[in-house]
Formats: sequence, structure tokens, C-alpha cells
Amino acid sequence: MIESFLFMLGIGAACSIVLSFASKVFYVYEDPKIALVEDNLEGANCGGCGYTGCSAAAQAVVAGQASPTVCVISSSREKVENIAEIVGMPIGTAEASLSYNMCNGGYRATDKYNYLGVMSCKAMEIVFGGKRDCHIGCLGLGDCVKACAFGALIIGKEGFPVVDDDKCVGCGACEKACPKNIIEVRTLSEKLLKMNQQNDPLAPCSQTCPAEIDIPRYIALAKAGKYKEAVQVIRMRNPLPLTCGRVCPHPCEDECRRGIEDEPVSINQIKRFVSDFEMESGSRIPIKCAPDTGKKVAIIGSGPSGMSCAYFLRRIGHKVSIFEAMPKLGGMVRYGIPEYRLPDKVLDWELDGILNLGINAFTHVRFGKDFGLGSLVASGYSAVFIGIGAWEDYDLGIEGEDLEGCFTGINFLSRISQGEKLELGKTACVIGGGNTAIDCVRTLLRAGLEKVYLVYRRTRKEMPANEVEIVASEEEGIDFIFLAAPTKVVGNDAGHVSKLEYLKMELGEPDDSGRRRPEPIKGSETLIDVDTVITAIGQSPEASFKDQNPHRRLTELELTRWNTIENDPEVLTTTIPYVFTAGDAATGPSLVVEAIGGGRRAARSIDMFLKGEKITPASDSLRQKRIRESIFEEVKGIEKIKRAKMPELPVEKRLDSYVEVDLVLPEKDAIAEANRCLDCCRLCYNPDKQQPFV
Repeated sequence: MIESFLFMLGIGAACSIVLSFASKVFYVYEDPKIALVEDNLEGANCGGCGYTGCSAAAQAVVAGQASPTVCVISSSREKVENIAEIVGMPIGTAEASLSYNMCNGGYRATDKYNYLGVMSCKAMEIVFGGKRDCHIGCLGLGDCVKACAFGALIIGKEGFPVVDDDKCVGCGACEKACPKNIIEVRTLSEKLLKMNQQNDPLAPCSQTCPAEIDIPRYIALAKAGKYKEAVQVIRMRNPLPLTCGRVCPHPCEDECRRGIEDEPVSINQIKRFVSDFEMESGSRIPIKCAPDTGKKVAIIGSGPSGMSCAYFLRRIGHKVSIFEAMPKLGGMVRYGIPEYRLPDKVLDWELDGILNLGINAFTHVRFGKDFGLGSLVASGYSAVFIGIGAWEDYDLGIEGEDLEGCFTGINFLSRISQGEKLELGKTACVIGGGNTAIDCVRTLLRAGLEKVYLVYRRTRKEMPANEVEIVASEEEGIDFIFLAAPTKVVGNDAGHVSKLEYLKMELGEPDDSGRRRPEPIKGSETLIDVDTVITAIGQSPEASFKDQNPHRRLTELELTRWNTIENDPEVLTTTIPYVFTAGDAATGPSLVVEAIGGGRRAARSIDMFLKGEKITPASDSLRQKRIRESIFEEVKGIEKIKRAKMPELPVEKRLDSYVEVDLVLPEKDAIAEANRCLDCCRLCYNPDKQQPFV
């Protein structure tokens, strides 16, 4: 018995010695961070993260192969922050991902052959890319649904996958399962800065929208009475839907498929309806922002490009400050668009919603005079966006332009918008044919003048102003003088305007713009009696900031011969590495919606710069291009339905004040108009007889 005990004791001692020696030889160091990270994971070992268990996931996080958000079932922000701190990642850069579906074709998509094989998207895709005519469209067999371990996906009644955000954990299994790349797993930041690309399932209207809004999606939501959700879709690409709903000339409607056989859908009026619905509801729809990154960006100018850039940068987590030279924010949309088109209270409400995201704003500070690039860099700003607009009016270069009673378009509108009382007399003429000229003539009527002329060197057909604005000015009694080129402003003995001399013109051959060139008729000089002359023939950026700024770095900022800031139009970089631009400062005078789209593209580039990445445009960017196969010459199955008419204030009630003229559609009309939408995707659409699929 004793011998046995001693024998076993000896064996145990020998094993201990061997194991002790082996532990020294075969010792494997484990980073203590792994255990700390694992303590902050859920411990479910579900494998949804793509690793074999929580321990393997923790090792991947510490090794930098996975993010602190690796756990797909954890909903604790505190745990994510703890993990980020353990591995030395700045707290706040961790951002959760969600799955979303880009294709809404479904059962509407036509088939090019009958498929009788294995009921799997991957199997079907192997056969000539799938049975759908649309080569990028959803195949609808639900491989993504089968791959989801959390019940976050279903194939909806329309035949394409629908994501339940509350159940989605962003694991990426659905994205890996989809052979068509229709399902994507992206963070909020990635979705906000997603640019339209050639292989995206996009309707023609969305391709044409400079802000790249998902138009069919928000119209479908409006049709279903989900107005707040519609606004959220719009704000993924456009932070100023109230403004655009009032002033956008809606180039999207030019490519509306219904317009091929019928009248285009009134896309802009639907946008205005849902946006006004939110404003009138008395509460704001919450706007989500990504966690703070700690990076600071300065925005110079608070026009549509600056506000757009600030909005998207803030939503993706950067700290933003806006610097504005004027007394109030808004830039050209406040000081260049009259209140009868865009009321101050509407603009204020919209801009307040952007500032409420946590954006700082400073007014009455002029770039190049009150501050410069050096002071911004010294204050900790890592990047600067310049969106100073185009405030410098062009002169005609004719005799008498400096007489008392002569104004330029933007200067005149800006002074009126600030409440300045100007001596205008009883009769005035405005020279030009664009939107600024139309805004000036309609403003003059509201200022109480008895007679207002618009003098334009071409015909009405060639006027670049929005058609709806031209019609409104005709209704209000503006006297148009076409084919007239001003040659002289005549003054009285007191040095004040008394007459305008112009030369009659006739149209010759087309010029570079495609419009017929006006040519003078000799001996046709004509005089009209006027008390005020306003020149509104175009603008350029005001570039005195370069001369006023003493910092040598700003001399490196190159300008074009039109005083616009030299830039790469795809990524909006300038000749200074940390300076970006967009809007009228980059392009010259353009549409508000163009400036908004430019602000978002600039935000994308700034984000890449702040991350230390090479600034590159989106691959196969669709900017200013069309997907050829999606443009049709005919649209079969369409029943003509009358387009909703925008309600307007009667002429007799609008000329004695600056009250808003264009009114919002009534709800029943807005829904009826939304029902006219064919819910187009890249190739497929819903003719009227297929409304159950909507």
C-alpha cells in the first residue's frame, strides 16, 4: 500500500517536473487585451461575426483584423466604447453597420427565359447571369434570406428582399450570399456618402438629380402615407428639401419615364409636400449622426453647398464650424431669392434643423479680412471648405451704368432682402433673361412700381430662366422687350437715370451654346423712359479674399479666368491639399440642387483626407452621365393621367406683399400625384394596370 502510494507520488512529481520544463519551452504569450476584449463581448459564440467564437473574435480585434463593433448581437454602446479604448482606437470611430437593398424591381422585372434549375440565386446567376433582363437586378430566390441567422430579411410581396433594421446586426452574411451585389452592408457614413455609379439600379429621374436622391423610394413612401420616412430618404442626400421644394427647376422631371407617353410626375411638388408636412407637424424627425471622430472642419460660406457639406460632415461624426460674412446664414438662397419664393421663416426652420446636429456658426466674419487659413489651422481645423458663392455681378460695359438709379441684380436683391429702402421711382427696367432677372422684375412690382420692363437680347424661347417663373412674371404684368441690346443709360441734369437706349436685334446663326446669336439691326436705336435700371446678366465669385489675406499659403489657391476656384470637378480638391470647394465658387452660377450635390461630394473627399486616405472619385461615377440602357423611347402600358397643378396665390392677392406665391399641394392631390409614379428602377417600371405591385 505504502509502496503504491510512493510510486504514484513519484510519477506525479516526475510529471510535474516535465510539465514545468515544457511550459518554459512551449510557453505561448497571450496578449492580456484579448481577455479584456472578450469580457466585453456577449459570449454567445454564435459565429455571426464570421469568427469561430468570441475568443477568436477578440483575438481578431486586438490584431486589428476586426473592428470594435465585431459582435453582431451586442447592442451596448458602452461595451463597444470599452473595446475601442482597450485596443487604443479613438472612442467614437466605431460605427455599426446595417444591411440594405438597392434593387426594387422584384416581380416587375421581365424575364428573358424560364429557369428550371436549383432554386438558388447563385445557381441561377451561373446560367447566363440569371433569368432577368436586367443584368444587375435582384433574382428574388432569397439566398440572402437563407444566409441571415437573425431573421432580419424576407422576400417581400413585391419580390425583392426587405430588411428589418431592428433585427439586422450587420454581420454581412447576406451581402456575401448575394451574387448580384444587390444587398449591401454599410455604416451610416458609408450610405450618406455613397455616390451614384454605373452599375447601380437607378431610375432615370435619380440619375438626373444632381443631389442623387432616391426619388422612386421617397415617392413610394409618400404614396403609402409614410411622409416622415419619405423625408428621411430625401435627407440621406439632400439636407434642404424645403428650399429645393420651392426653388428647384427639377431637372429630374425631364427624364421621368411617364413623360415619354404622358406628362412627367410632379416630383418636386411631392418633395415639397412631405417636407412641409414635417415642418407643419410641430416636431422634427430625428437625424442620426455617427459617433464623434474628434476631427474639426471649417466651412467658409453658408449657402447651399456650405450647409450641405457641413451637414454631411457632421452626420459622419466630424466637428464642424461655419463662418459667414453676412448677418444671417443661407448665402444666396437667403439674399438672392426673394421671400415670395422662399420665405425667411421656412429657411430659418430648415437651417436650424442642420445646426441642431451640433454645428457651430459664426456670422459677420469675412474670409480674408476677419480670419484666414492660418488662423483656422492654428485653431485646430484639419480641413477647410470654401463655398463663398458668386456674388460679383457682371457689368454691361455701356455708358451711364454708374448713374444714380443703376443697380446690379444680386446687389439689388440682397439689399431688398435686408430691408433696405431704395429710391426706385415709378418705372424700371431689368436687363437679362435668367432667374436673377426674373426675381428682380417681380420684386420691383412688389416694391410698388407702376411699370416694369424686362429687356432681353434674344427671344422668350431662349430665356434661361425657369419656365414657371417666366409664366408667373407674365401673369403679373411684366412688359417684355425681346431682341433688344442695351447700348446706353441716359441721365438727367441731376445725374439720375432717365432713359435706357437699346438697339433692336435679329437672330442669326447658333453660337456655342446652341442658341441663335442675336445680331444688331443698324439704325434701330430706341429709348424708353425709366427711373431705375438693374443689370442682371450673370455673376462670378468675389475673390478679394486673396488680396486681403496676408498669409502666404493662400497665394497657392489658384483661380480660373472666371474667378472660380480651380478644382477637380470629381473630388472638389483645390491647389491647397487641405482646402476643398463646391457650389457657385467652384462652378460659377448654377442650380441650388447642384450646389447641394457638390457639398456632399466635397464632404466625401474631406472625410477621405481626414482619414489619411488617397482622395479618389467613386469608381464608375455616374455624375452628369446616364445609364444608356435605362433611357427608353417608349413606355408601354401607360394610361394618361392628368398631372397635379401646383396651387398658386391669385395675382390680385400677391403683388402688394412678399407673401409666398407657390403653394403646397393638398394631401389628396399629393397622393394622387405619387400614384402617377411608375416606381421605375433601372429597366422595370409599373404601368397603371400593375398598381398592386406598388
